[in-house]
Order: sequence, then structure tokens, then C-alpha cells
Amino acid sequence: MELLSPAKVNLFLHVTGKRADGYHELCSLMCGIGLHDRVVLESTAEGISLRCTYPGVPEDETNLAWRAASLFYRATGVKGGCRIAVEKTIPPGAGLGGGSGNAATVLKGLNAIYGDPLGTKALETLALELGADVPFFIRCTPSLATGVGECLAPMPAIRPYHLLIIYPGTGLSTVAVYKNLKLGLTKSEKKIKSRLLNEGMIDPLDHLHNDLEPSAQLLSSAVGDAKAVLERVGAEGVLMSGSGSSVFGLFGESQMAEAGKALLMRLREERPENYAGWQLFSAELLL
Repeated sequence: MELLSPAKVNLFLHVTGKRADGYHELCSLMCGIGLHDRVVLESTAEGISLRCTYPGVPEDETNLAWRAASLFYRATGVKGGCRIAVEKTIPPGAGLGGGSGNAATVLKGLNAIYGDPLGTKALETLALELGADVPFFIRCTPSLATGVGECLAPMPAIRPYHLLIIYPGTGLSTVAVYKNLKLGLTKSEKKIKSRLLNEGMIDPLDHLHNDLEPSAQLLSSAVGDAKAVLERVGAEGVLMSGSGSSVFGLFGESQMAEAGKALLMRLREERPENYAGWQLFSAELLL
């Protein structure tokens, strides 16, 4: 079975508090994008194996996709095993949810292979055991995520945009970004929900905000550099996704996005000392 495993962006991310257990509470608008890894699943008599094309990604039980398979067999009682192959396009540590998406794709794929023993809600419950972002990828529909990211409310009416995404070549540790976060005054979850519900069609340009950006920029100047370059090539709005390090720009017209991409590629060629390690991706919001 071959499956596409999408990435996501956070069209806004507000940190609304910190819980007693150390986890942070969020209010974030999450949306899948047309940037995918490819996951191939093959059922076997027993055991789990995994191979991945991306250098440095673990191919053992520490990989989230492997853990998803192990959790599926344990939770369902299904007797069997699988081989997992992941062809990665989404960089790890980029704030695009690549690993979380891979895990959710494995859960959904195995569920289909074995005749759908689990419903969608049950899959989401399992997914939460793997990480706060993983449940989103079970449905991968635009959602307002609250709690630690696991409480999802569908938000279907979002204005479409073309995206250019810059991954500056090195990832950021989510733990380190949150460790450096200085909690200040932020919008309350109630106010955010009220505004969205009263808007009708949600225009992401009206909401772009990420409370984690200042912390991420302290750890990597490339985040600010990428934002500046995307603004320079004509993006109508720019934002870091998740805990970074990827930054995306929104373009209302495909021609503007293509022109921006061409300019970014020329900049990378002309100034390799600044941009040689940067990866550039084009995508659409999955609405």
C-alpha cells in the first residue's frame, strides 16, 4: 500500500498558558499543505521493520512511524507485522509535522490493510499517545487546535493561498524553543474562537502570528533571514510554522508565487554563502 503523508503549517499559534505538568496550552489554526512524504506499507507475518531515505532519520523503534505500527498492533490485538518504507521530502525538525504525519499515515494505512477495526475517533485517541500533533493528521482538515494541540475543531471556511516554504537547512528542537519561551500577555482562547466564528470566511492574512517566533529567532537567526527574503520576493504575509525552523510565505496568485520562487532560486545561486543550505518548497493549502 502506497500513501501520501502531508505536511502542515500553523496559520497562527498562540501559547495560552502553561500547565502544572510542564506542557504548554495552545490555540492554533492548523492546515495541511500539498507537500508530502511517501509511505509504503507491506503486511508481514510478524515483526516491524522500517527504512527511510532521509539521512539521519532513525530506522528503529525510536522512529515515530515504527512506534505507530507497534501501537496499532498492541491496541487492536491484530496478529502480524509490517515493513514500512518512508521516502521523505518534508525535512525533520522543520515545524511542518513530517514525523507526526508519517505516524498518522501508518496508523490509517494499517487500519485499512486489516479491514478498519478502528473508527476515526479511536484512531485519533491512539494518535494522541504518539504526540500532540499526530491526531490532526488522521483527518488532516483545517482545524482549530487547543489544549496541548489535541483538541480539534474543524474550520472549513479558509481563503486559499499559494505557499512558498523555506527550510533554512537546520532544524530546531521543539523542547529548546519552548524552554526559551517568555510567556507574556496573549490572546485568550475564548477571544480567538469568538473572532473566528464571527468571521465567516477566514483569511489567514488577518491572523498570522506565532508566539514561538521570538524564542526560535534567539536560537537561529535564519528564521528572521528567511522571513525577510520571503517579504522581499512579494509574499503577502510570512510566518514561522510551529516551533520552526521553516518559514512560509502566502501568495494570493499563482503567478506571484512562481515569480517569487524564481527570484528565490536566483538568490540562492548568486549568494551561495548565504543561502546554499536553504531548501525551497511550493505548496497549496489543503482545504
